[in-house]
Amino acid sequence: MSAKQKRILSDNAIWLILIVLVIIMTVANGNFFTVANLRTLLTGESIKGIMAFGMALAILTKGIDLSIGAVAALIACVTGALVQPADLATRVLSFGPIPGPLAILIGLIMGAAIGAVIGWLVAYTQIPPFIATLGAQLICRAASKMFTTRPVSNLSDSYRFLGSGDVLGIPMIIIVFLILLGATAFILTQTRFGKSLYAIGGNAQAARVAGINVELSLVKAYILCSLMGAIGGILLAGRAGSVDPANSGLSYELDAVAAATVGGTSHSGGICRISGVLCGILILGVVNNGLVLMGVDDNMTNVIKGVIIIGAVVMDMRKNVKKA
Repeated sequence: MSAKQKRILSDNAIWLILIVLVIIMTVANGNFFTVANLRTLLTGESIKGIMAFGMALAILTKGIDLSIGAVAALIACVTGALVQPADLATRVLSFGPIPGPLAILIGLIMGAAIGAVIGWLVAYTQIPPFIATLGAQLICRAASKMFTTRPVSNLSDSYRFLGSGDVLGIPMIIIVFLILLGATAFILTQTRFGKSLYAIGGNAQAARVAGINVELSLVKAYILCSLMGAIGGILLAGRAGSVDPANSGLSYELDAVAAATVGGTSHSGGICRISGVLCGILILGVVNNGLVLMGVDDNMTNVIKGVIIIGAVVMDMRKNVKKA
């Protein structure tokens, strides 16, 4: 096998793994490879996938964002409360409702603001991203519980459309996912900002010498990451029709990290292909969905996911050692 063929095989190995997994799940359960089940799989993984796009931006810069699931919960609680019917006995707020699109806009602004604060802490105070975002996670989760002690329900149809509506038979949640997939790919491959993230992840000092505003780029990266979390929260609330401040978005940050990692985004920084992140999302989705159909215990499912994640990191480390 020539060096070129080996490189092509290496670059596309993750897609081969996905194909093999699909074949295995199809053979194991005849209900797996059906239109209805594939629709369920894509719908179920879209929210985590959107968060994975944001997480990939943070990991690309040698960072991480552990707050993204809690941000989703907080934004979902606030925006959901804004669209509750005025005559609802269990309303969280004493005013409103406001139009769904306006509530969504407010949620996006809140998400961007949270990301700006996290980004500022990471970029200008030199706090490790793990610590900064862990603190933000605790604050946002506590804030959602302080905002309301009970689930937020009876959300308006205009608000729920993105999470539960469809266009020409295609779920809006999948459409939003595909739009954000394209937008993230465009940012990373076609913009100076995207290229600056690769440079920062590769060598922040060299990037600074090359004229890149490292601090501002980091702030923008975390703003985008939190925006993805906010969008995920809005979709999560829209899909379920209610929000639980304690459990909504719980552990979604781990699934986002897993998808980005399995997809080849290097925790050493500077390496990320959004197509790989997409494949990572699909691999974890196939594993989750397939094992559920097979009646495998949730604990065993998590064990298998853990093995996949560790294996992906080990492979990433071996690649970096060889390149070094």
